[in-house]
Amino acid sequence: MNKTYSNKTSGKKIFRTIVCIFLCFLALFPFYILIVNATLRHADIASGIKLIPGKYFFTNFQSLFDPKKRIVSTFTLFEAFRNSIIITVPTTILQIYFGSLTAYALTVYRFKGRDLAWGFIYAIMMIPTQVSIVGLIKVCKITNMYGTFWPLIFPAIAAPTTVYFMKQYMESGLSLEIIEAARIDGCSEFGIFNIIALPLLKPAMATQAIFAFVASWNNLYNPTMLLGSHTELSTLPMYAQAIRNNDKRQDYGQVYTALLCAILPIIIAYLFLSKYIVAGVALGGVKE
Repeated sequence: MNKTYSNKTSGKKIFRTIVCIFLCFLALFPFYILIVNATLRHADIASGIKLIPGKYFFTNFQSLFDPKKRIVSTFTLFEAFRNSIIITVPTTILQIYFGSLTAYALTVYRFKGRDLAWGFIYAIMMIPTQVSIVGLIKVCKITNMYGTFWPLIFPAIAAPTTVYFMKQYMESGLSLEIIEAARIDGCSEFGIFNIIALPLLKPAMATQAIFAFVASWNNLYNPTMLLGSHTELSTLPMYAQAIRNNDKRQDYGQVYTALLCAILPIIIAYLFLSKYIVAGVALGGVKE
């Protein structure tokens, strides 16, 4: 009986392992093809899928900046990379900090209208960006922010999805006894949040930081609508779209090299923050 049960358990483990390996292969294979294509010439890529890397990566990379060879002439890869960094880094910081601050207020404090405020934030999550973009453009033109980075950064302060996730985490992972103990010791409310609460929220903040960074880095719709004709402010997704949509000159080697350069910061951000995702809940918290 035990032997039969053990054989069934081992069979299930083997099957799960095979499925996980297959899914991992499906997830990583496109990235491998991207890396391989970035090392090949245009003619080699156009002839079919290649699995063996070539030796033309630096040639493709240099051609992105050669005025005679590059596909996009109005701005360079470095300019687009710089613009994406300028937008993404403060956007991620503002979204995580103020999203956590809002969720903290809704979790810790009891005040009139709290349920109404939470319901409003919950409802905002269901409104797509495309619905509100016209009003945002009008506001940007009235405040002279149209064609600048500011309308791509400031809205990160009000990120309902981050508030929702952080509130759910705090309800189960933030010890209110610690908050009360800090108040008794005379710590200010902002001091409690910045010194005590934030370190306890590292796993949730790291998870949301990855999502916020990737969403801002890959955002094409908002920059296209809010930057207007200011090509010098174009981001990496706009650069990738420009290099891909140029029907007069095509160089797949340049296209895949540019795409590889575009995803490297996302990979680095994930590798840097992923260690916090599996960290314990309420680090240093009081055990009941």
